[in-house]
Formats: sequence, structure tokens, C-alpha cells
Amino acid sequence: MRRLPSLPWTFLEEDLESSRSSELVSEILNQTCLHSVCRKFPPSVRYRRLFLSELIRRQEAAGCEPLDQLYDALAEVVGAEDTAECYKSYFLPCGDAVSLLESVALISEGTTGLVTWEAALHLAEWALDHQQLFRGRTVLELGSGVGLTGVTVCRSCGPQRFVFSDGHSSVLQKLRANVQLNGLSEQTAPVVTVEELDWTAATEEQLERIGADTVIAADVVYDPDVMGGLVKLLSKVLSSSSPPDVLICSTIRNPETYSAFKQQLGERNAGIRHHVITGPVSHVFPYNRLSSIELIKLFT
Repeated sequence: MRRLPSLPWTFLEEDLESSRSSELVSEILNQTCLHSVCRKFPPSVRYRRLFLSELIRRQEAAGCEPLDQLYDALAEVVGAEDTAECYKSYFLPCGDAVSLLESVALISEGTTGLVTWEAALHLAEWALDHQQLFRGRTVLELGSGVGLTGVTVCRSCGPQRFVFSDGHSSVLQKLRANVQLNGLSEQTAPVVTVEELDWTAATEEQLERIGADTVIAADVVYDPDVMGGLVKLLSKVLSSSSPPDVLICSTIRNPETYSAFKQQLGERNAGIRHHVITGPVSHVFPYNRLSSIELIKLFT
């Protein structure tokens, strides 16, 4: 689902002015609001209302013939009430759609984990470019949130087992629902589980039981209060006799916080080194590519 300002409205209006036909608008409508995925997993009422209103405005400005389907679609949402949750759907290169139930608000129920953040989209794209790092492996995701990155890896990268994890009860509830929504379970391939993982209380026995070959996390470096627990957990993960590949993807909103995280990684009690990984080549998901996003690989 793309932000409305990022859609190619100017090109659309130019095409409409040259053709004076509503066929293009009808095609757009069938690929968006009337698409089977959108009908089954509808985006927010507000988003659909704004999208359809702008589509009508552009059509009328180009002098195209009216399209009843378009006005009928707008009528469906004009009187509808906004809800606290909505679906967001993303199409993968393989043709599958990932649909997630998310909170409309960025912060809800005392957590930021009920929406998809940019670093999760960035990491998911990188995974699509580097499927060999996940194929046939056990993957542990820290701070899975609503599950975008993990579902993408499960659908496209062929892991043997994938463990989603988070530490907030509301996030875990939404995460389990989204995993089920996308047809993932312990009974299907890959084997998928959702676990509560408290960074400060996780034991080496718990990590050994998971037995991860690859550990990933996106947008987990934002709160100085939980940073110590994260570094402690990463130190345990990397102290294994056969340490996994560990990748952390972060949107750098506060450079001081991010710098403090890197400093804690390198302190003597953790002894974790890192190097920056080149970002994804593929552009699959819609997000602001001007944002400062960094992907690092950790090692000892």
C-alpha cells in the first residue's frame, strides 16, 4: 500500500487528457479498491476515501466520461466509520500477497509494534535479494512487530523453520493473527512458531532450543531504556559455539541513540563488532527511500 502523494497522479492525468477515456480509470479501480485482495482485506476507510476522491478529481479534470463504478466505490466509504485497525497488503515478486492487520495509529496500546516500520520493509527487500541466507535454515526474528519481514521471508526465501518473537502481549496477539492470516503454521512448510522473548530474561537454554542459523531484527534500536537488554541478548546469541548470522536493520531517527547502541555493542562485556551491509537492489515495497536506514551484520 503506497502513500497517496507518492502515486503517479501527474502521469495519470496526462494519460487521461490524451485518451479522454475512462478505461484506464476502470483498470486502476479493478487493480486497487475492487481487487480481490482489497475486498477481502480492506485498507483503512480514510485511505480509500482519499484515494477515490483524488481519482475522481483527476478524471474530471481531464474531461473524461463519468464512470459509475468509481462513484459507487466512493459511496461505499463516504459514510463508513473509521476503525482503529486496517489491513495493509503487499505483493511479492513471486505473485503472492502479504496482508497484515495493523493499527491505524503509530503508537497504540503503549507500543509502536502494531504497525509496519520502514526498516522492516527495507530488510524484507534485502532478504528477497539474498534468499540463500535463509533457504533451508532456522531463522529467528527479534521484535517481529506485525510480521511483515518474517512473512516475506517465509513466503519467498524457503527457510526450514521461522521463529517470530516479541515481548509485548498486544503485539504477540496481533502477530499470531497475522501469521495465521497468511497461512503459516507449525503444520506447514516452513515450520512457523511465535514466541514471547523478553530480551532481559532470555536464557542461553532458550536460544539453544531455537537453534537459529540466522537472526534478524528491524527497527529495534529506538529506545535507550531497552538497549541494554537487546545488547545482552545479542551477546548471548553470538556466544554460541556455532554463532548464527545476525543482521540488524535500523531507521536512524536519532543519531545519538543509534551511536549509543553501536558503542554498547563494542564495549568489553559485549565485544560485538559490526560492519555495514549494502542495502537492497530490488524496489518491491513502498517506503521513503530518502530515510536514513542502515543494515549491519554483527560478529565477535
